[in-house]
Formats: sequence, C-alpha cells, structure tokens
Amino acid sequence: MTSAASYPGGVPGVAGVDPTEEIVEHLFALVDRLRAGYEGVVACFELSPPQAKALHYVAEAGPVPMRDLACRLRCDASNVTGIVDRLEQRGLVERHPAADRRVKILVATARGTEVARAVWTQVRTASPGVGELSPGERDQLLTLLRRLDQPGERCWTG
Repeated sequence: MTSAASYPGGVPGVAGVDPTEEIVEHLFALVDRLRAGYEGVVACFELSPPQAKALHYVAEAGPVPMRDLACRLRCDASNVTGIVDRLEQRGLVERHPAADRRVKILVATARGTEVARAVWTQVRTASPGVGELSPGERDQLLTLLRRLDQPGERCWTG
C-alpha cells in the first residue's frame, strides 16, 4: 500500500486540483495509516479496536455509565454490552450498580488501567509523523484539529 507520505508534493491525481480536495485526501490517507497502526498495536494485546477504545475511555474518564461509553463509541448500547462483557471476562473492567438500578457504572480494574496505558503508549509512539513535528508544528496542528473536530456533532458527556 502506498501512503500519502510517499508523495511529498501531494497525492497523485489530486495535487494541484482543489486544495480542499487535497486536504481531504491527505486526511484520509493519514487516517488509514493511523488505523492500521492502531489495529496492529491493539492486536498485540489481544483486544479488538472497539475494546481498546472502550478500555482507554473507561480507564481515563471512569467511573463511566455504560450509556456514556456507548455515546463515546458512537454505537448502540447493545453493542457496548458485548464489548464490556469481553473486557470484564478478562478482568479489565468491572460493572457496578448505580443509584438507579437500570444504570451500570464501568470502572477499570488496576490491570485494565495498566493495559490501557500500555496500549496508548504504543499507539502514541507508533503514530506516523506526529513525533517528527516540532513543538510549534504540533501546537499548530492541534489547534486546527480542535477547530475541525466539531465536538457538537458527537455525543460527549464530559
């Protein structure tokens, strides 16, 4: 597979056309590379990508109601149940009752927090090109990404 990094002057067939189109093409190429790296890292921990995302969120934000996790993962609550079942079977998260008996609160175990941090450390170090940016470039990119991310279009609880 050829990556956008292989084309310093732009993506073939797109460069020189519309700058917006080229930006989108580069973003898609970068997302593909990030996803491939992420999938490789989480596989080493015998986690699926959704399990790793769920574990990371619970470990960092926890205690978290299951409905908030579903919202964060942008999936149906029934899908989250299966993801959490597998994490719980591995001893990475626990379900706790809330005051409202219909609500289950998720808490990462000590082992779950350890695994989540190890996964994220590897993901961060394996992220293509980000570590090669200067601090100023990283700040600039982060500012642009925050502006483009449109958190209002996602379901956020925090």
